[in-house]
Amino acid sequence: MINLLKKNYNSPDTNPIFAHRHMSRKILFLIMASVSSISIYGQTNTISSKELAGQLNTVTTMVPFITITPDSRSAGMGDVGVALFSPDANSASWNNANLLNAEKSSGFAISYAPWLRQLVNDVGFSYLAGYAKVGKKGVLSGSFRYFSLGNIQFTDYDGNPQGSFNPNEMAIDGGYALAFSKKLSMGVNLRYIYSNIVGSGIKNGIDYNAGTSIAGDINVLYKTDIRIAGKKRLFNFGLNIQNIGSKMTYSSKEKLDFIPTNLKLGVGYSTQIDNYNKLNVYLDFNKLLVPTRPYYLRNYDGSKDSVDRNNIRQYIGQDPNVSPIQGMIQSFYDAPGGFSEEMKEWITNIGLEYIYDNSFFVRSGLFYESQTKGGRQYITTGIGLKFQSLSVDAAYLIPLGNRHPLQNQMRFTLLFDLNSLKDAPPTDK
Repeated sequence: MINLLKKNYNSPDTNPIFAHRHMSRKILFLIMASVSSISIYGQTNTISSKELAGQLNTVTTMVPFITITPDSRSAGMGDVGVALFSPDANSASWNNANLLNAEKSSGFAISYAPWLRQLVNDVGFSYLAGYAKVGKKGVLSGSFRYFSLGNIQFTDYDGNPQGSFNPNEMAIDGGYALAFSKKLSMGVNLRYIYSNIVGSGIKNGIDYNAGTSIAGDINVLYKTDIRIAGKKRLFNFGLNIQNIGSKMTYSSKEKLDFIPTNLKLGVGYSTQIDNYNKLNVYLDFNKLLVPTRPYYLRNYDGSKDSVDRNNIRQYIGQDPNVSPIQGMIQSFYDAPGGFSEEMKEWITNIGLEYIYDNSFFVRSGLFYESQTKGGRQYITTGIGLKFQSLSVDAAYLIPLGNRHPLQNQMRFTLLFDLNSLKDAPPTDK
């Protein structure tokens, strides 16, 4: 039987960029979700907050595929996106409220990334998004993401074949945003999440089914400008609370687990160098709004968990078995290592975008995550070309480490301006 591990958003060994697969002919890594929670155990019941803050303690969730950067523009800039200038159809995922600032009244985009190309050849991520402005102050948007995890071979505990399966995950979004003023807009998304990574039926005495959840986003975008040295400088401030929704499970016999509720905060700065050259600079901060695993105490001899007089397990931190809303609140103060560990749960994204004549784009960025929270650290690069009704973007990832599963990872995106196609002059027959 495949050993199912709970999906981990942050860990290099279990996050969406990796996977855990057991196959007889090749070594594969496949995203898997577990039906049980994982506890971190210490070797003594006397440990300081400083020591706890320095230990590996990743925050785990179900369906981390919905946190994958869907498009090549943002992927080329260190995965920034909540406060972009010149937003396009892909902003339906990053910040729906920003679509009101799109140059065109409608458009759609298609993205694809061959995933884990260093390890496998049958895993891929696809994304489709579109939007249409409604009146002067509204915009409708929608998106669809699909994660194909290739083919896996199931075995029992003795290694005997138990059949094969093609796992897949998907999410369907619908959103609406409204402009409250020329500077402020707000939006909401509603999301249906489907994850089928083990199939349906009884395996080794456990009844498995596809996991489903309903979630929503709340988006805010504020834009302004100031004059510095006689030139207008543009600023965007974005906020997106994503995946506020119900817990999920793959088995009726196990408890529900959190989906990756996430807080995105971002700022964008744009300056027009001259008539042909422009530079955009972005800074994003991300934090999972789900509980951090506590540190469970053990006796000095390591024989068993220590218990209090009511036979309840003792731990440092907070009880993770709470509701999604309580988990969001608790996520700001529940790290067993205290404030130091809480600060390490923030991911930093930095992006740069150089634009020439609004038609040629060069991008670069940095993604940084603490080693104790997963250790994803990499540089990204990207380019873009814009034609009359079509834009083409590509991104490339450069890990800051050796033998990284995302080595040579690339993404590709096509964007279409529907108005340009509609308004094109008729051809003579």
